[in-house]
Amino acid sequence: MHRIFIVEDDAVIAEAVARHISAWGCCARCAVNFENILSEFADFDSQLVLLDISLPFFNGYHWCAEIRRVSKVPIIFISSASDNMNIVMAMSMGGDDFIPKPFDLNVLTAKVQALLRRAYDFTAPTRLLESGGAVLSFADASLSFGGQKTELTKNEFKILQLLLENKGRIVTRDEIMTRLWESDSFVDENTLTVNITRLRRTLESAGLFDFIVTKKGVGYLVGE
Repeated sequence: MHRIFIVEDDAVIAEAVARHISAWGCCARCAVNFENILSEFADFDSQLVLLDISLPFFNGYHWCAEIRRVSKVPIIFISSASDNMNIVMAMSMGGDDFIPKPFDLNVLTAKVQALLRRAYDFTAPTRLLESGGAVLSFADASLSFGGQKTELTKNEFKILQLLLENKGRIVTRDEIMTRLWESDSFVDENTLTVNITRLRRTLESAGLFDFIVTKKGVGYLVGE
């Protein structure tokens, strides 16, 4: 079941689109926090985005650019601002299609289904993990936060992946060592401490302070 993320601040339109798309076998979610669309996008693990241009706080072009930093999922702009300038801008910012308002729900659904087939029939979707506005991308082992993209080392990526997969739960040092070295054989605990310290420095350089919480004698935690 494909996941469709609807970024539309008109609740009547958003809910109508969600109901129609759901009736065709997709899973639809409407954006709620228009100040932090990227976090909701990643949290839903969206596979296609329907994106209005005129939105509270930041416009659709801004969020299209932010999504494109971390993902290549199809993006369809839907807007009453359907003059040539806006259509060209939408495509140049990374949009895959543009549907002017008002639109027919059946036409919208047909375009959604066509884009999903082209995007996912032969390739697997890019997986993302998110917490506190920080987005971890599996496609290139990178972390995006505040408009900045940071490349991670292999071990940094593995540690952060494990913590984000278990956010809100303490991950023990043994669990992390097993993930890093794929073995339950003895590894010097200082080696893990060094890796955690390096990851914290990388996170701080990206603007993420106190992102990983130490639970002394137990392990580490990333909040919800």
